[in-house]
Amino acid sequence: MNRTGLVLAALAASMMSSAAYANDINIKIGVLNDRSGLYADLSGEGSVIAARMAVEDFGAAEKGINVEIVSADHQNRPDVASTVARQWYDEENVDVIVDVPTSSAALAVNELSAERGKVFLVSGAATSDLTGPACNATTIHWTYDTWALANGTGRAMVEQGGDTWFFLTADYAFGHALERDTSAVVEEAGGQVVGTVRHPFPGQDFSSFLLQAQASGASVIGLANAGGDTTNSIMQAAEFGITQAGQALAGLLVFITDVNALGLETAQGLVLTESFYWDLNDGTREWSQRFADELGTGNKPTMVQAGVYSSVLHYLKAVEAAGTKDAEEVVAMMKEMPTDDPLFGPGEVRADGRKIHDLYLFRVKTPDQSEGPWDYYETLSTIPAAQAFRPMDEGNCPLVQ
Repeated sequence: MNRTGLVLAALAASMMSSAAYANDINIKIGVLNDRSGLYADLSGEGSVIAARMAVEDFGAAEKGINVEIVSADHQNRPDVASTVARQWYDEENVDVIVDVPTSSAALAVNELSAERGKVFLVSGAATSDLTGPACNATTIHWTYDTWALANGTGRAMVEQGGDTWFFLTADYAFGHALERDTSAVVEEAGGQVVGTVRHPFPGQDFSSFLLQAQASGASVIGLANAGGDTTNSIMQAAEFGITQAGQALAGLLVFITDVNALGLETAQGLVLTESFYWDLNDGTREWSQRFADELGTGNKPTMVQAGVYSSVLHYLKAVEAAGTKDAEEVVAMMKEMPTDDPLFGPGEVRADGRKIHDLYLFRVKTPDQSEGPWDYYETLSTIPAAQAFRPMDEGNCPLVQ
C-alpha cells in the first residue's frame, strides 16, 4: 500500500473509532441498601454482586455501554436514603438507583427520583403504594410487594382454617402496608382481625408483644415485619411455646436467609410467599451457584438479590434498544419490551410500574426432608402472574387513571 493509501486507511480507522466512542453510553448505577443492619444479609453486598453479574451477563462493554456501579448504606433510614440519593443524582451523575429495602426509605427515594427524572428500580422494598398512589413515570417495582405477599400467604392461611388474626407489626411504612393488605385479604376470605400491636423498628425484645398476641386467642399471629425482626419474633415465640399451644405463625415476609438463620428445627412448617428460589430449575441453580461463589460465604441468593439482577439486566436491554439513557424513554422501553431471564422467567412491566411474574407458595421443610445445605422449601403452589399482583385498576396509580 502506498503512503496515500496508508493515510486514508488511518483516517478511516480514526473516524470509525471516534464514531464508536461518540455512540458510547456511560451509565452509573447506585445500589442503595442496608449494608450493616438487619436487612444486610437479604440485600447488602449480595445486591451489588447481583448488579455486577447483570452487567457482565449483558455484555455491556462489548455493546458500547460503559457501566459503573457504586454502593452505599442507607441504614434503613429515609433521611439517610434521601441524602445519599440527592448527592448521587446532583453531584455524582448517578443515572439509576436500585434495590432500597425498607419501604420508608424507598418512598423517599421514589419521590426524589421523580423530581430529578431518574430511574428507580425497586427490589428490596415491599409497600404496594409504589405502584399505587406513589407511582411515577420512572419507578419500576420489581420483585414483590405487600399486596402480593398478603394474597399469597394470607389467603393460604385462611383457607387452611386460620380465620382469626392478630398482627405483630413493624411500626413504619412497610409494616403498616403489609398489615393493611393482609387484613383486607383475610376479611375478604371470611376471616377476622381481632387485634394488632406495633413494635419499634428495628426491634429486639418482642416478649410483651407476643404475650398480647397469645392472649388474644387468635388462631394466626401475622408477622408484618421482616429480616431480623421476623427471626427474633419467631425464636421468641418458640421460647414461649406459642406454636406448641396451637397458634400458628404467619411469616408474611420471610427470606431464605431468615430460614437459614433460624434453622429448620425452628422454621419447619412455615408457609411463605416468594418470587424466586435458588432450586426452582436448572437456570436458577446455575446462576445461584455463580452468585454464591462470587459472594464467598456460600449463601444462596434471596429474591431481593435475584430481583436486582433481573431488573438491571432488563434496564440495560432497554437502554440498548432505546439507544439512550434518558430516564423516561428507557422506562417506556422497559414497559414495551417483555421481560425474560433465567431467574423470573417471562413477564412484563405494567403501565403502573409493577413488574409481573409468577409467585410461589412454599412450606419450609422439616430437618428430615432436607437433603442438604439450603434445601429448605417445598413448593405448595404456583401463583400465576396474572393473579399474583394487585389488579392495575385497583391501585389508584395516577399513571393509569
